[in-house]
Amino acid sequence: MRARLLEATVECLVERGFSGTSTTLVSERAGVSRGAQLHHFPTKNALVVAAVAHLSEVRRDELAAAAAALPSGRRRTRAVLRMLGDHFASPLFVAALELWVAARTDAALLEAVAPLEQRIGRETHRMTIELLGADESQPGVRELVQATLDLVRGLGLADTITDDTRRRGRILDQWADTLDAALARGTTTPGGDA
Repeated sequence: MRARLLEATVECLVERGFSGTSTTLVSERAGVSRGAQLHHFPTKNALVVAAVAHLSEVRRDELAAAAAALPSGRRRTRAVLRMLGDHFASPLFVAALELWVAARTDAALLEAVAPLEQRIGRETHRMTIELLGADESQPGVRELVQATLDLVRGLGLADTITDDTRRRGRILDQWADTLDAALARGTTTPGGDA
């Protein structure tokens, strides 16, 4: 029942945004009574905070599964960027974005969201370093990887307004070439060429 409530909360966040998500709507969508929902989560913030934790686990698992399927060799960088671009254009990112915006003006929500998002950010950065075979001890590499993550996050944000898939693909293709050239100075990707 708890899992159904959390999934329904994420779905509501994606479809209706934070302000349009209510505990009544979530309990209806999850197919549970209002009393059962209140037993597990007495307030909207308690429900959303639990959904944030659930969402962070789902996002981590989704990225790990996609990372495991990446090819090796000369097109690896492009595949890594495509994986990240797809992740940041997914419904899970949209739900997270709704929470970020709501947390900006809700101190209790911010207190719950900020540490989770910081942890996810660190994990995603570390995973990206590993997937690219980048050497963070080289000057500028850490910043280059962070710029890459900021780029794909920004492209994901643009995708929330219109389907930006084709433009995102062209930008990421060009960035893969740029990234490969920058990382080629002393680093290689796992399983193949830079």
